[in-house]
Amino acid sequence: MKGLIVIVISTTMITCTKKNEEEQQNISKKEIIDKQFLTEKKQSKLTPDTVLEILKARNKEFSNDNLTIRNTSKRIRKSSLGQFPGAVILSCLDSRVPVEDIFHSGIGDLFVARVAGNISNEDILGSLEFACKVSGAKVILVLGHEHCGAIKSAIDNVELGNITALLSKIKPAIEKTNDFKGEKSSVNPGYLEAVTKANVLHTISNIRNNSPLLKEMESKGKIKIVGAEYHMETGNVEFLSD
Repeated sequence: MKGLIVIVISTTMITCTKKNEEEQQNISKKEIIDKQFLTEKKQSKLTPDTVLEILKARNKEFSNDNLTIRNTSKRIRKSSLGQFPGAVILSCLDSRVPVEDIFHSGIGDLFVARVAGNISNEDILGSLEFACKVSGAKVILVLGHEHCGAIKSAIDNVELGNITALLSKIKPAIEKTNDFKGEKSSVNPGYLEAVTKANVLHTISNIRNNSPLLKEMESKGKIKIVGAEYHMETGNVEFLSD
């Protein structure tokens, strides 16, 4: 009986191995994430507009349910001595917002800064400056998202520890939606989305006002600072105009 069990397990393992090999053979090279942002030479040739188009195209791939297939081992080796991402994404802390996947990207493609409510402060600004001025990123993308807990908490005037100070940075976005027609509460999806978008634009304004370095780079066309909202139910990133 024991021998029979061993034979069954071995057969199963062989079947699984063959299946995995077949699946790997069925993956075309086009499906594996390339190294678009991985080398200094390629990064230097990219313009902010080109990077934006790449991000939009890759998000379309993600929202169309294409797998994010990465050659992780190869990327780790190639990126170990340097990094040359094309963009820096300032995202919310939310665990439902997998930034690299949303933009169908892998190791070495993107800088990602995460903080609840995708707000900006001195540390975030310093990180964005490093990404663009020192490491050559061409785009700063402030990424808000649907159903944001930080936005809901700011609307509800939550006060709790250091969360209180963080939420105070979202309050100006609430003030900017005073003309909203409808119920101004966190249970109203329309109002929540209005504040979410206003908060993204408010963060962009803070970046420009509080980082002369980044503002100058943008004015010279070296970078673009843009905003977007991630729609969880579809996977689509909606780019905003400010």
